[in-house]
Amino acid sequence: MADQYQPPDSAPNSSRRHFLAQTAMSTGPLAVAMLLGHPNQVMADSDPIKPNLGNNSFDLIPKAPDHSASATAMISLFMQGGPSHVDLLDPKPLLNKLHLQKFPGKIKYDNAAQASSRILGSPWKFKQFGESGTDVSELLPCFANIVDDALVIRSMHTGVNNHGQSIHALNSGRTQQGRPSLGSWLTYGLGGQTNELPAYVAMTDPGGLPVEGVLNWSNGWLPSLFQGTVLRPAEPRILNLDRPANYSPTLQAGFLEAVNRLNQKHLSSRPREQELHARIANFKLAQRMQTSATEALDLSRETKATHRMYGLDDETTREFGQRCLIARRLVERGVRFVQLFTKNQFWDHHGSLMNSLPKSCKKIDRPSAALVKDLKQRGMLDNTVVHWGGEMGRLPVIQNDTGLSNVGRDHNTYGFTMWVAGGGFRQGGTLGATDEFGHHAVEDKVNHFDYHATLLSLFGMDPAKLVFKRNGRAQSLLDGQPGRVIPGLLA
Repeated sequence: MADQYQPPDSAPNSSRRHFLAQTAMSTGPLAVAMLLGHPNQVMADSDPIKPNLGNNSFDLIPKAPDHSASATAMISLFMQGGPSHVDLLDPKPLLNKLHLQKFPGKIKYDNAAQASSRILGSPWKFKQFGESGTDVSELLPCFANIVDDALVIRSMHTGVNNHGQSIHALNSGRTQQGRPSLGSWLTYGLGGQTNELPAYVAMTDPGGLPVEGVLNWSNGWLPSLFQGTVLRPAEPRILNLDRPANYSPTLQAGFLEAVNRLNQKHLSSRPREQELHARIANFKLAQRMQTSATEALDLSRETKATHRMYGLDDETTREFGQRCLIARRLVERGVRFVQLFTKNQFWDHHGSLMNSLPKSCKKIDRPSAALVKDLKQRGMLDNTVVHWGGEMGRLPVIQNDTGLSNVGRDHNTYGFTMWVAGGGFRQGGTLGATDEFGHHAVEDKVNHFDYHATLLSLFGMDPAKLVFKRNGRAQSLLDGQPGRVIPGLLA
């Protein structure tokens, strides 16, 4: 950037960029629009949309919430693919009673070619745990131990039976691509809590990116300052973090100071270039992270007992356990939002459910429960939200009806389960219910926009006030949807 710098008085005035910059605010485009009958032309009897001539400035400095907040940080454990709620956290005895009989109602399949109308009972046993007496499958024994610290929501609903759209609904408020993610909205509204680490971190799985890839942590049309910073799933988790071997600390500091002076001089003549603001801020953060991130990612500083609690002593749980432990260390050091993803379609069990679902649970159960337990014993759970869940659940009927070892379940976004803990959410028990087959949410339905409205409220933000003006329109996470704060979710 700096080596392309030209002083303002010697900058060429004939470049394409200069021409566009000069004409963008002139009467030329307006005149052309009127001559061509442009549909957006300004009419004499209407108020013209005035351009924003101010110098909007965006940063990650901590900002006061609209009202008292119980949550200050969040860790989202996103189980991409759709865990089977009727096999894990929403038992349906009728499925077992009517096992292999024809389903009596209508089913909307995602994969009609492999569809079956035969009911599939759950082969796994449920028991009640904790003082709340919450039913938990034998596949989640560690979660059963912390069930009184979590609230199981059994009535989630997005209503779009496709992975991509349902992911966007839960992660960015709408089913469409290109919108800012939840982490971007939180950091836009509240800023960061430290200038030593990114405010928003996304942690990917070594098996690959989730469906929709980098859109999961995109800033959309918010300034790029609010995009999620990715931590790689294996070492080195951040590339080029260490100082170059041929640079002494003094030499590097001098070099970076010179670059910063040039960048600031370049910026002074371009004060409205928000991407330039963001890039310079990221350069400065990268410099600070050479020390802070190295320390935050160093799990050797944790005790052996902590390693065991997160499952770092077990090959099956080690990788996800490491990410959960890093997430706790990041939040402990001021990171606002951390999201962990399982790999592409890890929970999308259209077939081989009997074999695949236990494997998926084994990977995440111990580390997820350890995260809640660890936050609680450190006094951090009260103000840290922990979320666990995917973009959908599964249907009550068989998919791929070609033998017991091959059967699976198709998508279901009309009623599914996730759990939340900490940050002001109610502890223990359940909220909502699906019908007797686990197909549709029928009691205390929680749409994605209700969940978002409640979550923002816990962070002290009014969803109607958390807006970003774009193209003359104030846009928000809810974007006009009738999201409501649900009292039953709150402590």
